[in-house]
This record gives sequence, structure tokens and C-alpha cells, in this order.
Amino acid sequence: MALLDRLSALLGGGLIGLSATVLLLLSGRIAGISGMVNGAITFRKAEAWRWSFISGLLLGAALYEYGFAVQPTPRSTFAPIAMLVGGLLVGWGTRMGNGCTSGHGVCGLGRLSGRSLVAVLTFLITGMLTVFVIRHGL
Repeated sequence: MALLDRLSALLGGGLIGLSATVLLLLSGRIAGISGMVNGAITFRKAEAWRWSFISGLLLGAALYEYGFAVQPTPRSTFAPIAMLVGGLLVGWGTRMGNGCTSGHGVCGLGRLSGRSLVAVLTFLITGMLTVFVIRHGL
């Protein structure tokens, strides 16, 4: 991993942590993306902050990709149906786990939540097992 990649990863992680902290300090809300998207699609007027946060997230990623990225982000070679099924399973899993990696990993661990520690360890172990199974054709 090149030094520029490490610095970009460090800066990105720091900005994620900073944005989650600012949201928690200013509004008392947790920056869990799955819960935020779930609440945003209910289309309640009081939930406009969720759309602002999600819009900022998407615009920031697009700004980086098209304005500052040294080279384009590598594209995946997965089939669209596999990506769709994977996305649905992730959505189902985050509802079952009461949050996603951002909610538990960034915000929950930062608040020393035992439940979030169990969730993050479950995500990591499941991810490692999935990669092992896919790479070894089991």
C-alpha cells in the first residue's frame, strides 16, 4: 500500500469519525447509515436531517471520485444479480443486528458498547469466512 493510499485512508477514517462525532454532539443522533436510510424512506418531514446527511455522504464520494482521485476506483466484476442479492442480505442483516458496520463500528465502539463489539466481531468473522469460501470454491 502506497503512502498516499495510507494517508487517504487515514484522512477518510478521520473524517468519518469527525462527522459521526459532530452529528452526535449537535443533535444527539447516531450516524448509522442503515438506520438513517430506513428512517429517511419513511418520508416524514421531521426526518429531513437524514436526507441531508445521506446527500452529503453521496456528494462527498462523488466529489472525491471525480475531482480528487488519482486514478478511478477499480470496478467490481461481480454479476449484477449477485450484487442485488448481496445488498438485500446486507439490508436484512442490518435490521436483524439493529445496525450496520458504521453504526456499530464507528459509533457503537466509540461509545464503548458491548453489543456493538459483538456485532463488529460478527461482521469481521463472517466477512473473512465469506472471502475464504469464495476464494477456495467451497
